[in-house]
Amino acid sequence: MTSRLEPGEQAPAFTLTDDAGQPVSLADFAGRKVIVYFYPAAMTPGCKKQACDFSESLDSLKKDGYEVVGISKDKPAKLAKFRERDHLTIPLLSDEDLAVHTAYGAWGEKKLYGKTVEGVIRSTFVVDEEGKVSHAFYNVKATGHVAKLRRDLGIAD
Repeated sequence: MTSRLEPGEQAPAFTLTDDAGQPVSLADFAGRKVIVYFYPAAMTPGCKKQACDFSESLDSLKKDGYEVVGISKDKPAKLAKFRERDHLTIPLLSDEDLAVHTAYGAWGEKKLYGKTVEGVIRSTFVVDEEGKVSHAFYNVKATGHVAKLRRDLGIAD
């Protein structure tokens, strides 16, 4: 069982490959707030809804000082197809070995259709300007998550 992050903890550092094959690090966002969200699989309906919601909200989130990155276990080539197909504007990062998922507590046991399975725990973290976790949300819903996150952060629509 992976441990869960709590507000006030240092966010685990990472460098992952994006959908264009370029490295992206948490350190790239130093001095800025960043929303890091983990989703199970590109090209699936729930993940599409969540990624589209973040993409559609990106400009207003940026106005409020937030960047956004999405992380999945998908290969960069699949992420590129996902971005192109659904016109996504947020960076999509590949964590094929699940090391970052594990560090954030976004991989582990979960209930799926009444059975306990091991897999991606849909999760969202807000990392502050100093690299600390200000909010940690586990087992979030794909639909309506961005609106709920905005309410939780006190960001107007």
